[in-house]
Amino acid sequence: MKRLIMKKEEERNIYAVFDDKTIRVYQAYNNEIADEALKLGKFGSKFSLTRMTWIKPSFLWMMYRSGWASKQGQERILAIDLKREGFDEIVKNSVLSSFREVSDLSKEEWKEKLENSEVRCQWDSDRDIYGNPIGRRAIQLGIKGETVRKYVNEWIVNITDITDKVIEMRNSIQNGIFSESVLPQESIFYRLMKKFKKKVYFKYFLSKKLPREQQIKKIILLFENHAII
Repeated sequence: MKRLIMKKEEERNIYAVFDDKTIRVYQAYNNEIADEALKLGKFGSKFSLTRMTWIKPSFLWMMYRSGWASKQGQERILAIDLKREGFDEIVKNSVLSSFREVSDLSKEEWKEKLENSEVRCQWDSDRDIYGNPIGRRAIQLGIKGETVRKYVNEWIVNITDITDKVIEMRNSIQNGIFSESVLPQESIFYRLMKKFKKKVYFKYFLSKKLPREQQIKKIILLFENHAII
């Protein structure tokens, strides 16, 4: 009789560069969109507000997706610092792009939420500098509609072109002289926990400057949304 082998669940925490006010996400674009965004300090007319756009807190997932700024249309890598309240809103409203049975939602409920949501969430295998999976998941968040308009017009604090640094890192990897000390120092922004009633919740690392009552209210708001587990 064959033994049933259970596949170990990969870690699903959000790693990012952040401070008390902002969190950094990455996007890759062509020269036209990137140059305009850098000039304006936000995305302009070359950027489509009618299409879903994906933001990625993981630097190495962005490198894997863009081929270290080598893929067509992804030659420019932008580091975008968002207001934390904007990122919180995106996460709180997100729905998984594919159904997971561990969710509290039925498949029908999930499908309805997905159709009505402006935010989609994907957990893809996070990568090392060579593009190999590292045994944990990295989050991608796809946004559209009013959420994209808020992203462009209200939540972006700063846009930095890091393309030259990316190319320098890519060349050092190819030449065998890469040092991981040059990578962005990402730490856990949201932590997934399996505790209360076997449900999976987000534990949010909140600023200690907030009064405890406000911290609890924000945590409860996140707990009420089970869609992205």
